[in-house]
Order: sequence, then structure tokens, then C-alpha cells
Amino acid sequence: MRRRRPTPEEPHNKERWLISYADFITLLFAFFVVMYSVSSVNEGKYKVLSETLTGVFNAPQRSIEPVPVGEQPRNTGDSVSDQAVRPVVAEPSAQPATDAEARTRALRAVADELAGAFDELIQQGVVTLETSERWLALNLPNSLLFGSGDAEPHYDAFDVIARVAGVLRDRDNAIKVEGFTDNQPIKTARFPSNWELSTARAAAVARMLVKEGVEPSRLVAAGYGQHQPVARNDTDKGRRKNRRVVLLISRDASVRGAMR
Repeated sequence: MRRRRPTPEEPHNKERWLISYADFITLLFAFFVVMYSVSSVNEGKYKVLSETLTGVFNAPQRSIEPVPVGEQPRNTGDSVSDQAVRPVVAEPSAQPATDAEARTRALRAVADELAGAFDELIQQGVVTLETSERWLALNLPNSLLFGSGDAEPHYDAFDVIARVAGVLRDRDNAIKVEGFTDNQPIKTARFPSNWELSTARAAAVARMLVKEGVEPSRLVAAGYGQHQPVARNDTDKGRRKNRRVVLLISRDASVRGAMR
């Protein structure tokens, strides 16, 4: 059998490393190009960014300093930064308290004048005057003003109401006229119950005050019947105390606020 002749080996290429080296150099070049492009600064954009940041950090503080309310305190030499950090607290106005104190003093003056006008009757215990900082109550018995079971004022009532009006005429205090009765039932064509009788008496006193010069807008009339007694109704003396008209004079000018 004829032997096959061996194929001569191809010579080995010893310069293939140049390919890898070239690839490495190419990648390294690309890396440095990228790094250079990243490190290159655009002076125009950098200047805009710098000016923006400077404006933000140097802008006046708007959220720390509160909105000034009321009268501002004078500058005491504090630095601008201290004034910006320290909140300005608006001092409460003393005007309402001043007005209330003035009206309280005026109400005391009214009480003194009424006490002087009814001094003799107060000494006798016929008329009583209760006072507080917000109101005063002049308690007038029905015997000074009306006949039994009637709402028509008799002759003594005009002098009594004239004295009251003389004190209250030139003021603005609200006045609530309250009518009260004892527990003795009444049923007539004019007054079906003590409700109507007490209310009619209060309204009659209010009308008399208006005729004496008191502004009607300052007045209100209310009737309580026998339901708000100040004494027992099982004696004549107690029933006399319960039959009364009370002038409730408020410190304020609000008619609807003239309540105890």
C-alpha cells in the first residue's frame, strides 16, 4: 500500500499580538477622548448656573419673616438677620377692654343717679336697685305703677317713670322692661292669663319711657307671668313682692343682649 505523503505545516504567525495591541490602544484612546469631553467646561453654561445659584442663596427670606399685622414696633437697632428670624408678634389691641371699662364706669354712674332719684323709696325698701358690671336692675312694685288686675298706669306711675327717664334719656344703654305677677289666676276679656297681664304692664312702662324721650330702639318689653317669683306666693307679703316691673339696664347698647 502506498503511504500518503505528509502535508507540510504552515509557518506560525508570530505577529498576531499586534491586533490585540491595536484594539487596546483604540479603546484607550476612546476612553481618554470621552474623559476629555466630560471634563471640558462650557463657560457660558457655567456662568448662567453660577448666577442662578447666587441669586437663590442671596434672595431675601420670605418664609421665615411673618406677614406684619397691626402696628409694627420701632427699630431697636437689631441686625437685619435678627429681624428676619425673630417673628413679629402683633400686640393685641387694648381698645375693646378700654371700651368695656368705660361703659362699666358709665353704668355705675347710671346706678348712682338712679339711687339718688329713688333714695327715699330705696330707704323704705319699696324700690330696690341691684348692680353688677354688666347690668343693673331697678325693681319697681306694681303698687307704684298699676291698680290690681290692670295694666293702665295710675297717677303715681308718671312721676316714677319721669325720674327713670331723666336718668336714661341721654344715654344709649339698652333697656329691657320685665313684667311679673303673683300666682293668683286672672281671666278677663282683656287678660286671659297672667302672661298677657305681665306683658301688657311691661309694654305700658316702655311706652311711658318713650313719651318721656327715651329712644324706642333701646327698649324691649317682656312678660313672665307668675313663673319667675322672688318670694313665696302663699302670703300677702310674698305676693306683693312678686307683683313687680323690673327695668333691666344693660351696660351695652345691644337690646337683644340685655339679659342677666
